[in-house]
Amino acid sequence: MTIAIIGLFLLLILFGILFSLSKGNPIPFTDENGLPLSGSISEKIFIEINGVKQGMFIKSKDETNPVLLFMHGGPGMPEYFLTQKYPTGLEENFTVVWWEQRGAGLSFSTDIPSVTMTIDQLVADTLEVSNYLRNRFGKEKIYLMGHSGGSFIGILAAHQAPELFYAYIGVAQMSYQLTSENLAYTYMLAEYKKLGNNKMVEKLEKAPPGLVSPLPDAYLMLRDDAMHRLGIGTTMEMKSVISGIFIPSLLNKEYSLKEKLNIWRGKLYSAGHLRNEMFSIDLTQKVQRLELPVYFLHGKYDYTCSYEMARDYLDTIQAPVKGFYTFGNSAHSPLFEEPERMMKILLDDVLGGSNTLVDR
Repeated sequence: MTIAIIGLFLLLILFGILFSLSKGNPIPFTDENGLPLSGSISEKIFIEINGVKQGMFIKSKDETNPVLLFMHGGPGMPEYFLTQKYPTGLEENFTVVWWEQRGAGLSFSTDIPSVTMTIDQLVADTLEVSNYLRNRFGKEKIYLMGHSGGSFIGILAAHQAPELFYAYIGVAQMSYQLTSENLAYTYMLAEYKKLGNNKMVEKLEKAPPGLVSPLPDAYLMLRDDAMHRLGIGTTMEMKSVISGIFIPSLLNKEYSLKEKLNIWRGKLYSAGHLRNEMFSIDLTQKVQRLELPVYFLHGKYDYTCSYEMARDYLDTIQAPVKGFYTFGNSAHSPLFEEPERMMKILLDDVLGGSNTLVDR
């Protein structure tokens, strides 16, 4: 058997395994007898939002629970598939909606007019999705949680229509990403010098981010790998984007094979249209007051979105209630890294409209 035939045979096996893991059906919640859990909801749906078909997973062990709309990061990087490896437990106390935004994942389509791929449009989509959820579940208001790039869209939506939300929760909250990237670059360069990794130091020195948007391609191609190797990327323990994100995206059974491919097509598409705008806007100048409770939950070792900048940003925001919470064992994703503490804050402070657990 020639090497070419063996390679083809192995490729067919891998494709067969991937296909078997891509049924695309949401996994239901079940009781002790293996029957669907009464009152629960586990669905993948597609609805038209401002003229574009968009998808989401809705998960809850009790669909009468408060509704939590989760805004994923990126731009264009859905996160629901990561819950298979990093369960958040959100479905225990919330009806959590993992919406995949215009141009991303379930909502990717080559038919989307490129002129609609703007920050303003994504904010408008967020408000439309929020109203859909309010009407569907009979809620006066819902909770809005934005993570990373989703926190950029989320805080703008909360600022524009606070009457739709009980509270805004920013996880790894963005502030002014251009400055954040330069802080991360300075930190990475110093750390790799300490480690004696001359190869990475040389790469970084040849690819500084600069002080204006768009960021250079050379820096963007190096950034994620450099961050994850140091444990300041998605999670502290995730040292590789390939093993930590790409492979899990292929293994989640609730996406079809086409939807899995669209996760990555959508990431490239969304980043190409949204990243420059998102990175160049200083939110500290754009959103200075919120007419609802606002909470920032941030990993101490997060350099993807600066921890220090997020803390300073919340200090300047005027809001009826606000709170900053440091996750000492997290980088960019405390909802995946410290889910128990995340849930305690959500239950005790966010649902209660208080800030008793804030940093002191």
